[in-house]
Amino acid sequence: MLSTSIISLIAGIAAGILISGVYILTHKKTGYSQSYVFTVLILPAVIAALLTVLSELSQETAVAGGIGLAGVFSLTRYRTAPGDPKDITYVFFAMAEGAILGLSSSINQMDGIIVAAVSFILIALVLIIVDKTGYGTASTSHMTLKITIPENLNYIGLFDNVLDKNTTSWRLKRIKTTNFGSLFDLVYSIEIKNDIDQKKFIDDLRKLNGNLTVILSFFKYEDAIYDK
Repeated sequence: MLSTSIISLIAGIAAGILISGVYILTHKKTGYSQSYVFTVLILPAVIAALLTVLSELSQETAVAGGIGLAGVFSLTRYRTAPGDPKDITYVFFAMAEGAILGLSSSINQMDGIIVAAVSFILIALVLIIVDKTGYGTASTSHMTLKITIPENLNYIGLFDNVLDKNTTSWRLKRIKTTNFGSLFDLVYSIEIKNDIDQKKFIDDLRKLNGNLTVILSFFKYEDAIYDK
């Protein structure tokens, strides 16, 4: 049992390293969280080691434990680090690899390692191809736009032409006073066209708001890492 558990643990760590490598490769442009990479790296090893021990008791116990782990890790992910929905794919990817290694340990461990390796290659290829080809990419992107204006500037209809030209839809969601009432922050929800020059878009807005702050943002990552 000890040797089987060690082999499953080592195989799980190897699978985690490979999966986290694929995650980093497919997130070079959009950025990624180091804590999320660590989670994807260690998850297969944890599941493989635990299910290996449960498999020694009985296959039914191992299967029940696998289902329970899937629910626990999924809920933890949803509640603690909401972000890009496609990241959930890598959680299930890591969980599946760990489950294959752990559940097969009591039957034929080498067959389990082969199945895990083949499934990793196929799924990793699909993820990389989708990322490189841009499959499913929309012609617009949902973004948040914040424009700061002086208190004496009438913003009603001021930015309509620029927004109509560069977006497919937009809506003013919030107006907030800042700097002791001397400035206003206008927050828009927009569907920006992907083929526009974003710098020119921002420059056009700055010409209208007195060259004050303009912020255009996607998702917010507190510890995002970007590869050069």
